[in-house]
Amino acid sequence: MKPRVIITNLIFLLLLGSILLPGKKETEPAVILLAVIVAIEVAYLFFYFVKKSVAVSDICGLVYAFLLVWDVCTKHLGIGNPVLVPPPENVMYVFYTHGGMMLEGVFSSMELLIVGFAVSLTAGVGLGLFIGWILRLSNMFYPIVKVLAPIPSVVYTPYIIAIMPTFRSASAMVIILGLFFPTLMQMIHRAHTIDPQIVNSARAMNVGTRDMVLRVFLPYMIPGVIGGLRVSLSTSFMILVIAEMMGATSGLGYFIKNYADFANYTNVIAGIILVGVVVTILNGVITLIQKKFVKWKMVG
Repeated sequence: MKPRVIITNLIFLLLLGSILLPGKKETEPAVILLAVIVAIEVAYLFFYFVKKSVAVSDICGLVYAFLLVWDVCTKHLGIGNPVLVPPPENVMYVFYTHGGMMLEGVFSSMELLIVGFAVSLTAGVGLGLFIGWILRLSNMFYPIVKVLAPIPSVVYTPYIIAIMPTFRSASAMVIILGLFFPTLMQMIHRAHTIDPQIVNSARAMNVGTRDMVLRVFLPYMIPGVIGGLRVSLSTSFMILVIAEMMGATSGLGYFIKNYADFANYTNVIAGIILVGVVVTILNGVITLIQKKFVKWKMVG
């Protein structure tokens, strides 16, 4: 067995002992934290021995070390403010006591994310390719889009919340604005930089504007669009959480903001961890999409 595997599992055993041993401070039941680290250990062994992933040892070792230091300092040594830095047992137990509310928040956020993401991506790609192909439209709109694209959509949030009929529609609009203009600018630029030989070949066959956009430009751009989904998704999720913090009644951002207002930082930390888990799962889904639909070298 390699040294890195021994070290990682040694830290795991030390963490397990720290959790099981009583400390100076009483904590919530450790069953959820134990379940989490056992699940991590099972996943680690699978990826290391079955998938032959070497880096997973370093990643899990770092996670175990962080949890060990966190648990020892808060539970056994009593270091840190118990309100601001609660023991990991208390944080993980939130997933049991508030699991229904957290799950409801995930579904609420995903609904807004999917709507905003789909509308902005579809409109941005379609209009971007169309404008990029027609020179007059490109000269007209591209300078304007270059000004609007860098503006963070959260700047518009207070005004959008005021003019939209509901907060959910306002949140969706914030996501749409946050992705639409950058996607539009990117597609116009890619349309300008497409291989001239492809364009000339299509022109030689008298391809019209509609077919040029749908049958030439779009297939050419799809690998690049899918390749950028991870960045677009992360951006839209960040915008969503910020928007939910400004007046929502549900969602991941609302969960964090609501308990932060009451100084319940145990729940706040649990909410932050949940956001990280959701983002990781979404990135995994995007990776699967890339592997399935883009099997050639990405362009753009």
